[in-house]
Amino acid sequence: MNHEHAQHGHAEHGHQQEGRADSWRNAARATLHCLTGCAIGEVLGLVIGTALGLHNGATVVLSVLLAFVFGYALTMRGVLRAGLDLRGALKVALAADTVSIVVMELVDNGIMVAVPGAMDAGLDSLLFWGSLAFSLVIAFVLTVPVNRLLISKGRGHAVVHAYHH
Repeated sequence: MNHEHAQHGHAEHGHQQEGRADSWRNAARATLHCLTGCAIGEVLGLVIGTALGLHNGATVVLSVLLAFVFGYALTMRGVLRAGLDLRGALKVALAADTVSIVVMELVDNGIMVAVPGAMDAGLDSLLFWGSLAFSLVIAFVLTVPVNRLLISKGRGHAVVHAYHH
């Protein structure tokens, strides 16, 4: 291998590392975006379910439904602003966020149900809010690699980037 080829190979390697860092950064941004919508819906669902004294199962279902509504709504808001019609915006949101929201909801609701007493602790309890915060952090950490994989395949939040200016 001559010196010139070795330098070129090193430059490519540096570019690949930079690309990997960008893909992780993009995945983290996509996950943070998803987390925002999920957290709004999740917190709202848990607060409503807990305040109304709903059964844990009903509270989880309400939280998951609201997480999807708010997750999709945040994505749709951006692509609607970019000029896409309502039907097109819904298609983009479904393609961009469904897998991410599913993973996030499985993780954070799984943790909330698994932490003894968290779902029954009440809104004035540190156990409730601490478990919820912990569950959202873990959901974020576990969803970033999922979003990175999706983006690398041109799926997930990669479909939204065409509508960002």
